[in-house]
Amino acid sequence: MHPLAKQLHSFVIFRNLLSRSPLKELLKLLDTDEKDLASLNDAYAEFVCALYACDGDLGRTLEKMLCDDENIYTRYLTTGAGDKELLERELGRELAVFNELSRFDGQAQRQALGDEKLPGWKTGTTDFTKFYPRWVRDISKHGLGIYAAYHMFVLDENGEVSPIRHPDGQKLSDLIGYEREREAIISNVEAFLSGRPANNMLLYGDAGTGKSSTVKAVGNAYADRGLRIVELKKAQLYRIPKLMDDLTSNPLKFIIFIDDLTFGPDDNDFCDLKAVLEGGVSDRGHNILICATSNHRHMMKETVSDRMGDEVNVSDRIQEIVSLSARFGLTVTFSRSDRDLYSRIVLEMAHRAGFSEDKDKLIAEADKFALRGGGRNPRTARQFIDTMLATKQ
Repeated sequence: MHPLAKQLHSFVIFRNLLSRSPLKELLKLLDTDEKDLASLNDAYAEFVCALYACDGDLGRTLEKMLCDDENIYTRYLTTGAGDKELLERELGRELAVFNELSRFDGQAQRQALGDEKLPGWKTGTTDFTKFYPRWVRDISKHGLGIYAAYHMFVLDENGEVSPIRHPDGQKLSDLIGYEREREAIISNVEAFLSGRPANNMLLYGDAGTGKSSTVKAVGNAYADRGLRIVELKKAQLYRIPKLMDDLTSNPLKFIIFIDDLTFGPDDNDFCDLKAVLEGGVSDRGHNILICATSNHRHMMKETVSDRMGDEVNVSDRIQEIVSLSARFGLTVTFSRSDRDLYSRIVLEMAHRAGFSEDKDKLIAEADKFALRGGGRNPRTARQFIDTMLATKQ
């Protein structure tokens, strides 16, 4: 057995990497008997193909694999679970193997095959015993795996976290108006990122006032400080406990985002969310906040019968409705824009778009547009400006 193969087979901390390309193909190459030329030739070509698909540089590829790997050592750093002395001793041994591995050039295999013209690859010079400890010191900011490459996520149909590869690039500086409301949200998020107590958030108000845009902009603004957004649909609320269990050991901070949340009178998810917010069997992780937006103060459509009494005790029913919103520690109201605020938003957007039209005329046209559309709000203002840009000669 090749000496490097023997050491790889004994991996403990980075054992998961042995099943991932191109390390999987490299291990197969090292395991192949050099006297079996046909198998050796195939294994060599398979490794080169896998390496070229990544980078063609063995050192850089191994660096990326290490940085993407979530393992028992990174979990120890996050949760404190494990024996520090044992883990760090084993970590040093395996990182020393990576030093040797990154310098593997395949020369012996090419000689065994009698073909020096077989494709080669670049080898590395990284000292992994220094590189990796520096890297993991900052995993609370850059994350691991897909959480290092992306900062916005959704749950797919199978309940798995899936990255949004082209997220909305909304910036906080793009948002006009509602500065006081956003400041409350930003202060809460900054406390969360700093490890101070922070509250789950309910953002409610009229449609088009910028609730969802604010959450997206906050996610973009604080991505480099380790904030990640995972958006759920209302029908996926029952998946929150498992999602929180999966994310609790992650070194990053997460906002579980539920957009446009509204319940019907007989909606079972209503009770599920109450249990998640407070009082359930599973505790919310220190690195997780829940944020919901809704057009309704208590996230529930109320009918006359809710108020007048299809049930024996109407007050109990109303109290149940109120109790859900009360479980959010921070409630921020995005009220309907008045004419002054709407005009300010329109004029600022027009200025940024480079319009030189008379202000009074522009506001008059924007008012007409609002009356025909969704009323005075930032979304309508944006639609008005976009319409003006589309028709501008």
